[in-house]
Amino acid sequence: MATGGSVYLGFDFGLRRIGVAVGQPLTGTARPLTTLPARDGQPDWDQVSALLEEWQPAALIVGLPRHRDGTASTVTAPAERFARRLHGRFGLPVHTIDEHLSSHAAERELSARGRGGRRLERDKDHVDRLAAALILETWLAEQGDD
Repeated sequence: MATGGSVYLGFDFGLRRIGVAVGQPLTGTARPLTTLPARDGQPDWDQVSALLEEWQPAALIVGLPRHRDGTASTVTAPAERFARRLHGRFGLPVHTIDEHLSSHAAERELSARGRGGRRLERDKDHVDRLAAALILETWLAEQGDD
């Protein structure tokens, strides 16, 4: 279980964009940070390194996109590879969590806040960041259940 003062980074993996959020278990909350551009699921690793240096996270949480029934999607294997690369490059613990509805939940939340419609279509980066926060908050809540 996570300690109260630790900080965690959450990632909403995508082949073109990777949303990033920061959160901590004391409050069980996370907030959107940034969206990293990616090429075929590969971010600029220097940008990832800079985030890790800035936030000094205890661990990294990567959402695994799956279908509603829990089966792997076409993006599941690349997301797993991204999680392994994070661990291999930076030596931090990396946890994965099913996130099959995080982007849809983020879009609904933004729409409820009045940021929906055409503007949402142009602001996929914001959706990805918010989805990363939802992924991280879900993982933090599960840790509190242990």
